[in-house]
Amino acid sequence: MMLQADIQVNRGEFELAIDLDVPPGGVLAVLGPNGSGKSSLLDCLSGLLAARGTISIAGRAVHALPPHQRGVGLLRQTPLLFPHMNVLQNVAFGPASQGQSKERAREIASGWLADVGVAELAERKPAQLSGGQAQRVALARALATRPRLLLLDEPLAALDVHAAPAMRALLGRVLRQGDERLAGVLVTHDPLDAIALADQVVVLANGRVVERGPTREVLAAPRTQFTARIADLNLVAGHAVADGLRTADGSLLQGILAPDAVRGEAAVAVFAPSVIAVYPVGAGHGSPRNTAVATLASVESHGPVTRLRTGTPGAGWAAGIAADLTPAAVAELGLEPGSEIEVSVKATAVEVHPATPVIARGAQATRSDRP
Repeated sequence: MMLQADIQVNRGEFELAIDLDVPPGGVLAVLGPNGSGKSSLLDCLSGLLAARGTISIAGRAVHALPPHQRGVGLLRQTPLLFPHMNVLQNVAFGPASQGQSKERAREIASGWLADVGVAELAERKPAQLSGGQAQRVALARALATRPRLLLLDEPLAALDVHAAPAMRALLGRVLRQGDERLAGVLVTHDPLDAIALADQVVVLANGRVVERGPTREVLAAPRTQFTARIADLNLVAGHAVADGLRTADGSLLQGILAPDAVRGEAAVAVFAPSVIAVYPVGAGHGSPRNTAVATLASVESHGPVTRLRTGTPGAGWAAGIAADLTPAAVAELGLEPGSEIEVSVKATAVEVHPATPVIARGAQATRSDRP
């Protein structure tokens, strides 16, 4: 493995406890809500935050080493370039600090600036760069030290809609060029970044891993509300039963059980907003297996469709779910916040998967509180 880590760290009342493995040439995406420990994890790996446990990079134990001796490159959301140096000097700083001669350091820097497509900016100061240009220079600076592990902390979050795709493509080229001497750990909130750049993903919540696996598999079958939201899917928690999922309030959501779902155990049902049908209450619409009455909490534009979201009280499995309709359908039905609606979804569009330990504990507590 290029990276093997088993670390624990306390920051006040917050505790991070996580183990990671990333193979040579691999990229791991780290997802999670704010405060879940994502940036703390990168700080531990880079040596900026002291942690208990072990960290090994390219077979070498580095947990007791200072940051500059770990073989790690770090690219944050903001470039953090040295303002008094020009672009070439910024990128040459790392190789020079590793003992390279001034001439050799400048040669290395020039090569990386050409590789990331900003060789013509070598004599400019950071204040003269656009956001996208500055982030490319920061990436060149991180790579110029020949790190074995590249840490990326929301590297596209501060870029505009024009610069972000180009930078994403550049990162993809750097990370997927088949270099077995380099592995990456990417912190992001954007599922597109994870899908485009990472082979594997872990999802953090309260300092613990609650989901992990191949990126596309985790996003296609999320086990937590956070992952479901970023994957643009609905998630309903409960317990697996023979024909689907039974929620804490006793309502049944019929669906297809995944092979690893165990009847009677905590589970989650997952389905897309696009598969939900919406009708006025009492309107005839056939006999779908799953139907519930709910109150609309919000009606908002969501790209080419209108995103409806139901309120939480008294809606059973339909509490807090999202449904997508065309703007014309919303207008025809006269839907607005506060409207009473009937929602339905076919059982064949609902997948039931085992819950993560976090959801399972919550479901168990809910079940034990019931009479």
